[in-house]
Amino acid sequence: ALRCSYRFTFKGFKMSEHEEIDEGFYSRQLYVLGREAMQRMGEANILIAGMRGLGVEVAHNVILSGVKSVTVQDEGQVLWEHLSSQFFLREADLGQNRAECSLPRLASLNPRVQVSAHTGPLHEDMLMQYQVVVLTDSTLEEQKRLGNHCHSHGIRFIVVDTRGLCGQLFCDFGEEFIVLDRDGETPMTAMINYITKGNPGLVSCLDEENHGFQDGHKVSFSEVRGMAELNTMGPQEIKVISGHSFSIGDTSGFTETGHGGVATEVKQPSTITFKPLEEALMDPELLVMTDYGKKARHQTLHLAFQGTDPWLCSVPSGLNASAQLETLDEDVVLLLARTARGDLAPLNAFMGGVAAQEVLKACSGKFKPLIQWLYFDALECLPKDVDNKDEQLSDSTFSPDGSRYDGQIAVFGSKFQERLGKLKYFLVGAGAIGCELLKNFALMGLGAGEGGHITVTDMDSIERSNLNRQFLFRSKDIGKMKSSVAAEAVREMNPSVNITAHQNRLDPESERVYDRSFFRGLDGVVAALDNVEARVHLDKLCVLHQRPMLEGGTLGTKGHTLVVVPHLTESYGQPKADTEGAIPLCTLKNFPHRIEHTLQWARDQFEGWFKHVPENVNLFLRDPGFVERTLGRGEAEALEVLGGVFGALRDGGAQGHRPTCWEDCVHWARCRWESLFSNELRQLLHCFPADQLTTSGLPFWSGTKRCPRPLTFDQKKPHMQYIVAAANLYAHIYGIAGTRDCAAIRVTLRDTPVPAFVPSSRLSDRPITEEDQERGITDDGDVIDQLAKTRTSGVSLHQSVCVVIASTWNHNQLLRCFPVLAATGKARLEQLTEALRSLALEGPAMHMHPVEFEKDDDSNFHMDYITAASNLRAENYDIPPADRLQSKRIAGRIIPAIATTTAAVAGLMCLELYKLVQGHREVSSYRASFLNLAVDYFVLSYPSSPASFTVSQPVELDLILAQRLLLYKRAHKVSTANTGIIQLTPPAEPRPSSLETCKPES
Repeated sequence: ALRCSYRFTFKGFKMSEHEEIDEGFYSRQLYVLGREAMQRMGEANILIAGMRGLGVEVAHNVILSGVKSVTVQDEGQVLWEHLSSQFFLREADLGQNRAECSLPRLASLNPRVQVSAHTGPLHEDMLMQYQVVVLTDSTLEEQKRLGNHCHSHGIRFIVVDTRGLCGQLFCDFGEEFIVLDRDGETPMTAMINYITKGNPGLVSCLDEENHGFQDGHKVSFSEVRGMAELNTMGPQEIKVISGHSFSIGDTSGFTETGHGGVATEVKQPSTITFKPLEEALMDPELLVMTDYGKKARHQTLHLAFQGTDPWLCSVPSGLNASAQLETLDEDVVLLLARTARGDLAPLNAFMGGVAAQEVLKACSGKFKPLIQWLYFDALECLPKDVDNKDEQLSDSTFSPDGSRYDGQIAVFGSKFQERLGKLKYFLVGAGAIGCELLKNFALMGLGAGEGGHITVTDMDSIERSNLNRQFLFRSKDIGKMKSSVAAEAVREMNPSVNITAHQNRLDPESERVYDRSFFRGLDGVVAALDNVEARVHLDKLCVLHQRPMLEGGTLGTKGHTLVVVPHLTESYGQPKADTEGAIPLCTLKNFPHRIEHTLQWARDQFEGWFKHVPENVNLFLRDPGFVERTLGRGEAEALEVLGGVFGALRDGGAQGHRPTCWEDCVHWARCRWESLFSNELRQLLHCFPADQLTTSGLPFWSGTKRCPRPLTFDQKKPHMQYIVAAANLYAHIYGIAGTRDCAAIRVTLRDTPVPAFVPSSRLSDRPITEEDQERGITDDGDVIDQLAKTRTSGVSLHQSVCVVIASTWNHNQLLRCFPVLAATGKARLEQLTEALRSLALEGPAMHMHPVEFEKDDDSNFHMDYITAASNLRAENYDIPPADRLQSKRIAGRIIPAIATTTAAVAGLMCLELYKLVQGHREVSSYRASFLNLAVDYFVLSYPSSPASFTVSQPVELDLILAQRLLLYKRAHKVSTANTGIIQLTPPAEPRPSSLETCKPES
């Protein structure tokens, strides 16, 4: 009954009553999956069979994600070799059941998920209570039997397996699996210029950027003027004409030509049919590539996994007889068979992360599932310097010796294991990727031998939002330092690991700690950082000290890895300036048309009133030279800073706005509301009425310029949310106790005097001077005309007028744009400076309490203020509002994150670590990778070789530089000709700060 109820819910797109999602715990994952997908996941019961290293990787990712229940099944007992990759088993567990030993630690990952263990065999009747079944460590016969049963009963079925350096994944989600959102990307929108009447009707978009739509997409229309019928119609299928236009069908019967508005992509569900495993085995076309240079190898692996018994170290005979390949890669079959006993933590981490994402797809309908086979190998990790691999792989050093590393020794040998233990590595970052890396390091035995060591540094402390993907931390660790807790967790996994935790930020100030001596003692560096600037700095240090670096990052379901090998591959390099996300000032102040614009405006308001002004006040109070230094920053900036300080220190009766009690804070908040969301918009409309035309006769308010609508305060509406948040924040910076009692605040509002709006005919309150009149400037129209005559070539009058309007309520900007208007600025500044000096002599002023924006504390009013201010601003401009969660992501610049991607990226990084330890010196041995688990997109490519350049001018060198150059030439075979030409190897070309499609997430 449970299974049938779930299938109806999923297929009918209906949801039963759900418990409230814990946004504090799942916040970063919510931005990846969305609320509805997570609610569907909250109904799913999952069975994961096999609790060796691969099974526990799948289980820990699924449990962290927040399904309803997970049952782990295993009949086997703990052996030494399992400790090579099973991070929830300990030496004390030897001889006991793997599922039972893993259960307590798995359950502690997420108390919201019911976790249980089953130690008996799998049978068909047992599977009926689950919506998804995952098999690991299973035989082909068992896969076929249980796969047929699941397919016929509508149970999503997944098989994942690893053998040595090779992995396999299979998915069967039934005859009719509905995908609600194929890629998870935000629906695209386009601002409309006009829509023609015709069959088909042509939609022309504004030329600011390509619309991004594709043939067959469906879009909905809103805010279209003239052709208003489109606003109430359902989604319309489109055909792309160009990057700025598309057609939508017959519009000839509509009333008139359409103008303005927005076209928004409407994602449509799709249905996918899967073949059962036994049938899919015979269809090699159902292969998803993870490395496009290995297509033939993946086809060979598809056959080899069927014929290779994981418990026998022999090459299966007659395998090629049934193959549908022109040539079977027998070397791959041999390597698979000879390393099949191996159990490697990095490969399990990658395959387990990918498989766990398929589990989430199966129970949520979010993202396109795997269709249907995926193979992966990292055979490049094997040694390159032996002529006879067969002889090397049969060496006795590969036999198990009863150690926790037996699963790894079976692939690389005991000598390799000794080298791993002696290595010294520096890990920067102990966040999401850092935790996964440390787990892998402990299982691999990195730094666990004599002389080996791991140094990890992270300056952050643990927050509740970290627990969803930084799996080394628990609730009891909140507030503690990440690096210290992570180091202790690693010691528990492998007591032999030598690890030291630091809490230093990686920047120029810490170079006295991480100096030349420190780097010279390292064998390598691993970057698990959450910002580009720190990565660039670490990269510079690695280039300077000639140390290899592994680097990785995630953005939701997307991830990337990079390996930097000195003198072999390019370095990380400098980021390009990221101006793509910059919002023009005129857009923020007067022409917002997206919720991102109103949120940035609200964030600026927050920072200005509650952070910058209090900080400047405190500097003024304690630093006698503050005023003089501020005057040296330029007249415009000095006016803004000193004016803010003066106003904050003077009470309301003396040309200031310093409160003396809580009621004053409420009065201030109410007046700010009236100014921001009513009066300033009234002033703008007074200068530029709704029917204003440009000099070309076109509507001024058109395109991205939305005509604003002043609001009228109403205590019954969400307007009170702004008052409560603003008043409490204002009280906080002055050390006044606030309250959330809305009833009491409403009483106070009754006595709040709200000044009546008095329109001004001018854009600025600065009087016109004699010099202005001599130049023919008598009002704001003359200012704009003057600008039209003198504007910079290539800048449109519209753009210039935007600057003027943007300065309407910012004297600082007005002075910058029009030096002619700065005549009285100097006089004002002198008066303000004298007033501040007099103020300072009156006695001790009140110390203020600046606010540092903290998005994850729901009790501090920060997000309350920004969400309320942004949505009120959006209401002014008829922009769809954003809920608190969406507002937090945008205003807090949160990087969406999910545990599955983090695990996969960390696994790929550690596979590259194997290659560094082997000492590979061919670029073809290494892989840079990009992946998107949402659509099973994998690109593994050779890293770029470093570029070279030539210095053609003679260079005069001092003695020390000449000696260093000589050493560099000898060490790196640099050639210098008699003409002074020097061939050098620089860092890589600058990389975009966004890493093209993937931003960093620790």
